[in-house]
Amino acid sequence: MSPKISKELAIHRLEQAKEDLTAGKLLYNSNLYKSANNRAYYSIFHSIKAVLALEPIDFKRHKDVLAYFNKNYINTEIFPKMMGRKIINSSNIREDSDYDDEFVVDANKTKEQLSTAEELIQLVEEYLSSNKN
Repeated sequence: MSPKISKELAIHRLEQAKEDLTAGKLLYNSNLYKSANNRAYYSIFHSIKAVLALEPIDFKRHKDVLAYFNKNYINTEIFPKMMGRKIINSSNIREDSDYDDEFVVDANKTKEQLSTAEELIQLVEEYLSSNKN
């Protein structure tokens, strides 16, 4: 897939992130925490992809997206370092929720994941607003 650079793509991806967050909250309110964790993670992932839409780069694997974002946006403090740790934690919880049959997650941990997604959406909105591409 060739990378497409555009503000419109960034906005589209951010809207997807918001939709994922809404779905995550609905699942959370239905006590479906594993599924809510999945949607929270995808909200985070699509938020990151919104930022990357402004660059001539794309990745096929999630771990490559996360590594690139950490290296170029977290380590350079374009986004807060604490957010990098929260993103990695969310990725780990999503993998456990999706693939570990014995993984049990509670409401508080899921609420934390949803809060991280909400926080990142806000940061990405600010970033996109300030970016003149």
